[in-house]
Amino acid sequence: MTTSAKVGYIIAGAAIAIAALVVWFDAAVIGTLPSLEQLENPPQEFASRILDRNGRLVESFFVKRRLYVPYDSIPPAFFQALIATEDREFYNHWGIHLWRIVKATIKNVLALRAKEGASTITQQLARNLYFNQEPTIARKLREAITAVQIEHTYTKNEILEMYANTVNFGRGAYGIYVAAQEYFGKHPRQLTPDECAYLVALLKAPATYDAQTNYERALRRRNLVLALMEDTGFLTPQQRAQLAREPITIAAGSFASQRRGGLAPHFVEMLRKKLSRDLRLQDYDLYRDGLTIETTLDERIQRYANEAVREQLEQFQREFDRSWSWNAHKDLLAAILQKAAQSHPVYLAADSPQQQQHVMRQLLASQHFVDSVKRAVTTVQCGVVVLDPKTGAILAMVGASPLAFERGSGSRYSLNHCMEIRRQPGSAFKPFVYAAALADGTLDATTVIDASPFTYTFADGRTWSPSGSSHANAVDVATAIKFSINTVAARVITQYTTPQRVVALARKMGITTPMDPYPALALGVEEVYPIDLVSAYGTFLNGGISVPPVAIRAVRDRLGREIYRGKFPTSVTDALNPAVCRTMIRLLQGVVDGGTGSTVRQFFRYDAAGKTGTTNDYADAWFVGMTPELVAGVWLGFDDHRIKFTGAYGMGGKAAAPIWGRLMAKIYADSSLGFVNRTFTDRDSTLIPITPEQARQVIEEDRFAPPPVQLHPAEPIRP
Repeated sequence: MTTSAKVGYIIAGAAIAIAALVVWFDAAVIGTLPSLEQLENPPQEFASRILDRNGRLVESFFVKRRLYVPYDSIPPAFFQALIATEDREFYNHWGIHLWRIVKATIKNVLALRAKEGASTITQQLARNLYFNQEPTIARKLREAITAVQIEHTYTKNEILEMYANTVNFGRGAYGIYVAAQEYFGKHPRQLTPDECAYLVALLKAPATYDAQTNYERALRRRNLVLALMEDTGFLTPQQRAQLAREPITIAAGSFASQRRGGLAPHFVEMLRKKLSRDLRLQDYDLYRDGLTIETTLDERIQRYANEAVREQLEQFQREFDRSWSWNAHKDLLAAILQKAAQSHPVYLAADSPQQQQHVMRQLLASQHFVDSVKRAVTTVQCGVVVLDPKTGAILAMVGASPLAFERGSGSRYSLNHCMEIRRQPGSAFKPFVYAAALADGTLDATTVIDASPFTYTFADGRTWSPSGSSHANAVDVATAIKFSINTVAARVITQYTTPQRVVALARKMGITTPMDPYPALALGVEEVYPIDLVSAYGTFLNGGISVPPVAIRAVRDRLGREIYRGKFPTSVTDALNPAVCRTMIRLLQGVVDGGTGSTVRQFFRYDAAGKTGTTNDYADAWFVGMTPELVAGVWLGFDDHRIKFTGAYGMGGKAAAPIWGRLMAKIYADSSLGFVNRTFTDRDSTLIPITPEQARQVIEEDRFAPPPVQLHPAEPIRP
């Protein structure tokens, strides 16, 4: 082969190689670069924030937990630490730093490994916004070209702002806003220089330098960042030395400490379901578009509700556990275990009936499995909701027992026992019966009614005899309500009003569940949603105006523009005469002061009115009560209806009322909440609140039976 031919082959080969390289470069690099539109509108994902009524962050909806904060709200110390550590020539280059690339390449070749990176802040931003972490030449080239394009599109400060809002700080926190909340429990603008240095220190390897798990390593890295800041002139030696002595203090109240349950998980989940169905938000992504959801929740009241529930349930759960015996319920246990085994993932994944039976036998033989099922089904569940009766605003919601997480029977997405269960309210329904009769004008608070055993005969000859409390004598209405006498309530619904009128009134006041108009309605046999019952009691405080519960005040987009604002109240219904409401409040005060709800007085000393409820065999325990400004309700029970409290400790007055009393005591002790009205405007002046000691005596002696009533000869007694 001639020399000229060889040269020709070499040139042809080189041309082919160059052509292949051009094709590869066009396909692998140029063809995958972000478009001009993408550069001008980077595809960032931002968490949607849920705020309480005072603007405090409650929780977020996110794929990547990220909230946007502008440049001016980020401390200069953060950017100084970032530049000192990641890119000292940031203000002098145009996206890439050639000399730094050369130095890093030489060091890496000599070390025979990737010892030093050469990416500028802008290159890192390009990677965060548009690319993944694949260790390829194509990705490096795309990153470098995109960095140059970013520098042509944005100012240096805008680049720093975008970087601060997109970078991963660990723990699922993307961006400085969430990182500041996660690690220090504060807004970015409140960060100190040493805290800024720590956040920058995290960027190298967030898990490695997490101060909660690797404090010494985190401290060394933080102090290295401070030293680099001194090196670049951002700190004096004295400032660096002083800041290096500061400990790294991770906030106990950060998002991390709330990760398992959160402050108000069931309230948040209720919002998620509601917002996901809202047609006004159909063009928005709840998890990516950075919405701000302003809610009615009060973070302080929510914390008090959580505390009150835990304080009561920690001792109450122990009492139930001591009294419950599986040996007395062997058939029930067998049925529960079989159902739990059939719901187990391994059982469901079995290929054949034979394999399923094998899995069933294994599970039933496992003591761990059996014990976990026992703990789960015997967890005392609860629902607590606090409302502002004038607006319907939900101020706090505890949707399940906080012990459920610890006993393996719950999660943040478990059943909401305020809104997703229907239970018999028992005697907590009686106020609607008495209110209907008062509205009809057939009785008043002093009307005396026979309290002896009672039998009602239907038109077809069938009879109904209410069980439970009765009394040998006649009693007045106030006493009947105070001690929750069933036979009086039965006489009222059949002789002083009608079941139809009671149903109609309960509907107007806010009960939404189906109710059949039968006499047994007087004893609360028809199931209700707990939040409905609480809202309906609020009608008494509102002078007869019924206002439905509401949770959302407003929704805004990422830039703060209002998408929609809620109406307060959402609607109103004129349900009851104001005079009847005033009478009912006075009557219900007696329940708290010496009646079945006396346990409230062990904790709360200001005016209160309410009603207890206990259903057959102690299946459900209730207390719904009012102060002059708030209405709140408590339900306790079990998810499995076959499991019930084993004795009188499961009565509403002993099980549920203490939570209500604890909660109101905490709320009214906090002057910052602004609830200063401590007495009802039309209170019963003859009623003197009982002391905590008197309340204890009532409870210990079970003095829930009414005293005898002396009748004047002229007073009529209706049969």
